[in-house]
Amino acid sequence: MPTICSFRGIKIYINFSEHNPPHFHAKYGGQEVAILINEIEVLEGSIPSRQLKMLIGWAALHQEELAENWLLASQKQELFPIEPLK
Repeated sequence: MPTICSFRGIKIYINFSEHNPPHFHAKYGGQEVAILINEIEVLEGSIPSRQLKMLIGWAALHQEELAENWLLASQKQELFPIEPLK
């Protein structure tokens, strides 16, 4: 599962063997969350509220890139990095 972005202790990745609906994963500390790409909302899991708000904001800014990486992952192609939150 390649990391496509990392910022402020949050690592974001998409698995190559994922299932629908399109989503990405993020890890912070020992916690993990899956976020739906189209709706930008939590699918499952949790991370602290402050980090989740940053993650949701970042995902809204990069929704199109996340969707492109999801498509690449579904085709088992190399993913591209996405710019971190500054």
